[in-house]
Amino acid sequence: MNVTQKDFDFMVEILTSDIIALLMERRELDMETAFDTFYNSDTYQALLRPATGLFFQSAGYVYSFLETELRTGKMG
Repeated sequence: MNVTQKDFDFMVEILTSDIIALLMERRELDMETAFDTFYNSDTYQALLRPATGLFFQSAGYVYSFLETELRTGKMG
């Protein structure tokens, strides 16, 4: 399935928003720290690459990769 750049950007933006909310809720981070944590992660870098297909996944699924990365230092 081909996705336009506009659609891809929108999907990444929505996922990012949801993941930031999960970080704030589950790790009790303030918003700035949650943004910094996600934007500086390998998980976020993978989300930005359409070939990974992460932009098609749920926020919970992508968050699970981030949790593994934060726990182990490597993306799950």
